[in-house]
Amino acid sequence: MSAHRPTTRYDFSIQDEIGEPTAAALVAPLAAFNRSKAGPSHSCGLFIILRDSRGDVVGGLSGETSRGWLFIDYLVVPEEDRGQGIGRQVVAMAESEAISRGCIGSWLNTFEFQARGFYEKLGYECFGQIDDHPPGYSRFFMKKKFAITSA
Repeated sequence: MSAHRPTTRYDFSIQDEIGEPTAAALVAPLAAFNRSKAGPSHSCGLFIILRDSRGDVVGGLSGETSRGWLFIDYLVVPEEDRGQGIGRQVVAMAESEAISRGCIGSWLNTFEFQARGFYEKLGYECFGQIDDHPPGYSRFFMKKKFAITSA
């Protein structure tokens, strides 16, 4: 007995990596659809770089503003400097820049063994969770609406 295989005009492949042209072709139809429904994303990177006295990069923040929200992808503070307000200052700088770009809030995700408590102290709230991601830990999705005042 042979396995039933649907007839299709497509050739399927599974790959570990793809180049930039393939990545652009893959996302283009979805990006066009999203623009047709929600308008342009106005996506713009937002990076805050921490350098030591020699000019070496030792940490910072990587994120982007898009569709009226700041997404914080990574926040890195040197381990020996944690708890001294550096992370709070970096996040405040990113939020301030996001507000100047017209954002109404910020979101991120963090692992159970990372910084949920830190972000909660900054006003973030958990709006979602995936258990066992990675196994034995949870991953938390957090957001913060900015308190924007009119001038």
